[in-house]
Amino acid sequence: MEAVSLSSSFGSAASAYARHRPDYAQAAARWALKLAPGSRVLDLGAGTGKLSATLVALGVDVVAVEPDPAMIAELGRTLPTIRALPGSAESIPLADASVDAVLAGNALHWFDMAIAGPEIARVLRSGGILAGLWNVLDDRVDWVAALEEASGSAAIGPRDTLSSWRAATADLLGPSNEVALRFGAPEQAEFPHGQRRSADSLVATLATRAGLLVMPELDRTATLDRIRHFLAGRAETAEGDFTLPMLTGVLRARRL
Repeated sequence: MEAVSLSSSFGSAASAYARHRPDYAQAAARWALKLAPGSRVLDLGAGTGKLSATLVALGVDVVAVEPDPAMIAELGRTLPTIRALPGSAESIPLADASVDAVLAGNALHWFDMAIAGPEIARVLRSGGILAGLWNVLDDRVDWVAALEEASGSAAIGPRDTLSSWRAATADLLGPSNEVALRFGAPEQAEFPHGQRRSADSLVATLATRAGLLVMPELDRTATLDRIRHFLAGRAETAEGDFTLPMLTGVLRARRL
């Protein structure tokens, strides 16, 4: 499966994405913005506005840019006061040096950084921050590690767990990347998070992962049935609501 087909798959599940995907830990967003020279923030690849909502709660001035019309329509319904624009990381519809930070929630890995790196640097003010945030499962917890094994990589991949997200994302702003010419050394940190789920809603959440959205229908159904069977067989998840153990990981770099 090519990255372009994966990254363009979310619009088909925009309403489910808005309903089931988690928000981001406020402490993670604060850390991402800690070194920013001001409070004007671009949520790039904003999707349905999960990260935008966290940023609004922190009181910063948010503008959202998202390429998928269905996703940006959902963002407009849930966050009608935010300025939301069609566009992409490779073609940002903002003026030069117009934002203090560019944040991307579960999106930075989709960007073509050879093009997006200079474009992000263009819209950032001197000393501005570029940060990617990922919600990752805490696989130090036994049942979460078992869920990863039962689900398969299409549902829970290397960027989706605490044990592997750092290695899976480090090179996105690494020395071999176009970003390195314009940004300082990247930093990584994790912040506790969690999401109240039921077995059904967790299955619905995993169903919005790109790898599952592009699966043949029979394979997708079989994978979701396998996850549902696993959850039904665990004491932690079989009955009622539970907290899904998570963290928000942040990869941060400062514009030179």
